[in-house]
Amino acid sequence: MKIQVEIFTVNKRFPLTISRGTTAKTNNVLVKISQDGIEGWGESSPVKVGDRRQSTEVIYESLQQIKPQLEKFHPLQRQEIEQVLITTNLPSSARAAFDVALYDWLGKKVELPMWKIWGLDCKKIVPTSVTIGINSPEGAKSRTRDWLEFTNIKVLKVKLGNPEGVEADRKMLTAVKDEAPNLDLYVDANGGWNLTNACEMCSWLANLGVKYVEQPLAQGEEHKLAELRKHSPLPIFVDESCFNSRDIPKLANLVDGINIKLMKSGGLTEAMRMVHTARAYGLQVMFGCYSDSTLANTAAAQLAPLADYLDLDSHLNLIDDPFEGASIQEGRILPNNLPGLGVQYSASSS
Repeated sequence: MKIQVEIFTVNKRFPLTISRGTTAKTNNVLVKISQDGIEGWGESSPVKVGDRRQSTEVIYESLQQIKPQLEKFHPLQRQEIEQVLITTNLPSSARAAFDVALYDWLGKKVELPMWKIWGLDCKKIVPTSVTIGINSPEGAKSRTRDWLEFTNIKVLKVKLGNPEGVEADRKMLTAVKDEAPNLDLYVDANGGWNLTNACEMCSWLANLGVKYVEQPLAQGEEHKLAELRKHSPLPIFVDESCFNSRDIPKLANLVDGINIKLMKSGGLTEAMRMVHTARAYGLQVMFGCYSDSTLANTAAAQLAPLADYLDLDSHLNLIDDPFEGASIQEGRILPNNLPGLGVQYSASSS
């Protein structure tokens, strides 16, 4: 098969601030595989998590270096290809792009969307949350209004873990709640709290009707999750602490759920393994994203019927997304009926 790798840039309508910093634009990587007159697409975006950081440059160079080893395969040789991706220690985000491109190719080959090949029921897809980044109370209110005007949203995910402390978190969350009193609220601290603050905030957030708290403690502090869970009335989800299915067993007795992201897992193949592993341990599942375009989020949407919660909103905040695919209807990200991922170049980019 023929493999092409290229970098493209996407710019955010509104810069996103979390506990680790602010992002306004991202350089992502597009992978195209070609065989038998069919082209499959996949996407990588940078991962900025603890000791597993993956820059655009690292992702791009790793894909260029592995191309000669992969081009000898046919896209249907998935088991052999996956072994090469793993044994060469390809970064997870780079693996994700290639894995997704293989599925896109497969769906186009058999002329079916991936969700149909997997036999999934799109009526089970829950509304996606959209994100309010760390901001002043007035800034958070303004951002909430922006989302309300943009589309028919049902759920807000509020980023907390403000470097200024939990009092700033409280003021911001209260402002969002006042602006959108009828929307469900999720909270993601991105590891921005210590154990004392996390215990305190989980109790306070529960009284405001928040549904769950994601990554309250920093990556590397997983041993403290058991103590937090004893005191928290809210379900605890982990994101930065859980990259793949191998991470799940050691977290199973410490949390209530995991956040699966294609860039962490290494693609749809491992994401499916993570779903089944999590279910075997009685955990809930959500799908999330980084600074992904419509391409990667449409890929994740193929598995969306398997999730309890969704946070696939990054493409909705882009002013120059080069792709179109899954649509948003009544707050739900729905894949279409086109073969493969169902992603095409957007009219504005062609």
